Amino acid sequence: MPRTATIVATGRYLPERLVTNDELRARFEPLGKGHVIDKLEAGSGIRQRWYAPDDWATSDLALRAARQALERAGRGPGEVDLILLGTDTPDQITPATSVILQAKLGAHQAGTFDIGCACASFPTALATANGLIATQPELRSVLVVGAYLMQRLADPEDPMVFFYGDGAGAAVVEPAETGGVIASAFLADGRYAERWGIPAGGTAEPASIEAVRAGRTRVQLNGRYPPEINDEGWPEVMRRLGRRGGFDPASVDLAVFTQVNAGSIETVCTRLGLPLERAPRVMDRYGYTGSACVPIALDDALERGLAGPGDLITLVGSGVGYNMAGVALRLDARLIRPQPWLGDTGRLGLDGRTHHGGAHGGAEEPT
Repeated sequence: MPRTATIVATGRYLPERLVTNDELRARFEPLGKGHVIDKLEAGSGIRQRWYAPDDWATSDLALRAARQALERAGRGPGEVDLILLGTDTPDQITPATSVILQAKLGAHQAGTFDIGCACASFPTALATANGLIATQPELRSVLVVGAYLMQRLADPEDPMVFFYGDGAGAAVVEPAETGGVIASAFLADGRYAERWGIPAGGTAEPASIEAVRAGRTRVQLNGRYPPEINDEGWPEVMRRLGRRGGFDPASVDLAVFTQVNAGSIETVCTRLGLPLERAPRVMDRYGYTGSACVPIALDDALERGLAGPGDLITLVGSGVGYNMAGVALRLDARLIRPQPWLGDTGRLGLDGRTHHGGAHGGAEEPT
């Protein structure tokens, strides 16, 4: 029987600085754009987001989520055979951010590569890990990470910074004889490629003084995506997963979608006949964390006991490009469920973030 990939442990990291919608309103009202924040809040369900220290890069966020996932799995950096890092906010154009993460983590025996399909990166990376584990018996432990730092690449006077929250999520993935990943599905539509992105800085338009002055080295929204792109695309990905995995999409125990719009998740659940309580929505607490939002939402759901060993879950991500990807997997009995931090109140930390040893899981000096 071919091996599959199963998630052994997960982790997430949200940095220290809380940025509320009220703070953004105060920033944009003098520019005559405060009403844009009101509109985006009403449409998305986002209430706040978290910002990394100014001297951090994407790899610094990824490092902390990776460490947590490895610690929970009882694995050391030297036991990691491969690192897959999904992001569209790399530390730099080249080398790959995954190799920078490898050095910071001390996983010197691991191979690495980046996966750069925006918010579809984590499901794509998980499906890739599954294929590699199935065909390469020497792979024993694969670290899959999604990380995001888009606010650093945005124009601070563009109200679209409303969406961008910093963060990272990670999973330790290992071989299984049963369960694990049972299906994957991919969709894309490159006709939307110019709608949202960073036009300059690559080979099509290398960075220049003119490009910087014109704002083309910053992330730009150049055309609105039609609402149905997710409202129709996510159900189609789910149905493909169901056909390939032999299950009814309405029967899954946990369905994690890109955390950009609460209304889209509600619409998709209605179309699939999926109970809304099985589709977590965490954008109100974390903002939109792009390439990291699917693993962050997964770790949060596991911590809250929304799914556990034996459950069937789906992870569907979509983002600029336009890219969509999904995986379906059965959680393995080896899964280490994250334990909520209990502070003096005896409750989960009110910020919704993971805490360690009674201390904030917040800002540290970059390693």
